[in-house]
Amino acid sequence: MKTVAPHPLLTVVVPIYNEESVLAEFHRRLTAVLEGIDGTCEVVYVNDGSRDGTAALLGRLHRDDPQVAVVNLSRNFGKEIAMTAGLDHARGEAVVVIDSDLQDPPELIPELMVRWREGFDIVYATRASRAGETFLKKHTAHLFYWTMKQISGIQIPPDTGDFRLLSRRAVDALCQLRERHRFMKGLFAWIGYPQTSVQYHRDPRFAGETKFKYWTLWNFAIEGLTSFTTGPLKIASYLGLTSAAAALLYAIWIVYKTLRFGDPVAGYPSVMAAILFFGGMQLATLGIIGEYLGRVFNETKHRPLYIVEAYQAPGHEPLPLPIDSRTDRA
Repeated sequence: MKTVAPHPLLTVVVPIYNEESVLAEFHRRLTAVLEGIDGTCEVVYVNDGSRDGTAALLGRLHRDDPQVAVVNLSRNFGKEIAMTAGLDHARGEAVVVIDSDLQDPPELIPELMVRWREGFDIVYATRASRAGETFLKKHTAHLFYWTMKQISGIQIPPDTGDFRLLSRRAVDALCQLRERHRFMKGLFAWIGYPQTSVQYHRDPRFAGETKFKYWTLWNFAIEGLTSFTTGPLKIASYLGLTSAAAALLYAIWIVYKTLRFGDPVAGYPSVMAAILFFGGMQLATLGIIGEYLGRVFNETKHRPLYIVEAYQAPGHEPLPLPIDSRTDRA
C-alpha cells in the first residue's frame, strides 16, 4: 500500500451521510483505481453526522489503509458544507470530489486526470445518461439548469453534478469563499479558470436510498437561485408593476361602466377575486424578499461553516489541530 506524502498528487474528497451499505464496495473500487495512479494519493472521507454504522466503518478503513483520512463533523451540516470541509482538508495537487453511492464511477478518475494534465483547472463529469432516475427528476433538473442560465450570469454546465476534478489553485480559490448558504455547483462555475468536461453514463445507486427527496431538491433549487442571482426579486417587481397596471385599467373600466350604464348591485365575486389575487401576489413577493433577508441575517452571524469533532489524518500521522471554517482565512 502506498504511503501518503505531505503534498500528494491526488486527493479524493468523499462526503458521507448514512452510507454504511455501500461504503465498503466504494472503497474497494476506489482503492483499485488509486493503485493505478502514478503518484501518491489520499482519500478524505467527511462523515456528515451519520446515524448508522458509517463512523465505525470509516474508523476501520483509516486503521487499515494509510491513504485514508477521516473528518468527523459534530453533526449533520448538509452535503454542501461537508464538501467544503473535505476541500479544506485536501492536500493534493489535484482534488476529485465524488459521492460514495457508486452512481459516479471511480474508474473515471484517471480520465479526469488526463484532461487536468492537459492544462484544465476544472474537469467536470457530464452525464450522457442517468440510469435509475425518474422522468420527473430528469426534467425538473433540466428546467432548473435552464432557469439558472436565463436569470443569472453563472453558466452552470447542464447534466453535471458534483463529480469533478479541481486543480490546486481552483481549490484554494474555492476555500476563500466562505458564505454560509453554499451552492457548490454555482461556486465551481463562479471561480472561472479553464474548464472542460468528460462524459460518462451514470449508474443507479449500488445500495441504500437516495438522501435527496423532491422536497429537498426543491429547497436546493431555491438555495441555488437565491445564492447567485437577484432575478426572483426582479420578477417580483415586474409582477407587481404588471398587476398594478392591470388593476388601474380595471378601475378605469369600472368607473366608465358605472357612469355610462350604472351599477346598482356590487359584484361580490369580482371583488373577492381581486382581493385574493392581489393578496396572493403580495404574500408571494414578501416570501421572496424574506428568502433574501433570511440569508443576509444568517451571514451576519459569522458562525463557522462547520465544527470538526475529530480529524484522523492519513498515514497514522499525529493528529493536527482541526481546520476550522473561519471567514478570516489567510
